[in-house]
Amino acid sequence: MGYIIDFLINWGYWGMLVSAFLAGSFFPFSSEVVMSGLQAAGLDPIPLVIYGSIGNVLGSLFNYGVGRLGKMEWIEKYLHVKKEKLDQAERFMADRGAWMGFFAFIPILGSAITIVLGLTRANIIISTISITIGKVLRYILLVYGLSFIV
Repeated sequence: MGYIIDFLINWGYWGMLVSAFLAGSFFPFSSEVVMSGLQAAGLDPIPLVIYGSIGNVLGSLFNYGVGRLGKMEWIEKYLHVKKEKLDQAERFMADRGAWMGFFAFIPILGSAITIVLGLTRANIIISTISITIGKVLRYILLVYGLSFIV
């Protein structure tokens, strides 16, 4: 995993986008490590937030698309997201709909939230807006917090 993170850091902003996509989708990956490495390397935080947010939102929309296909056996077999995790996300969302996409930044549960948004055929525009707001705010807080450390 260390080699992959080093490789993505060497890609700069594009590495941030790829790592954020992976982290935003169902893949177990931490874009925060790449972002902190890139910020420590001196890259400008504003493009890091932009590239990170774009990648992370695209990863979430990938999950939405998989959920929209509605094949539970695929979700469990290929995405390794168990029905129990989807049920937990659905209870968390409790009929609040597409605006719950805001919480897609929550580790582990976030992927299940975006898959459930697809399964329930939540409004794609509102889902995208709410997901984007949550992801952008998370990366802004991360960059702002890291600026005190670096």
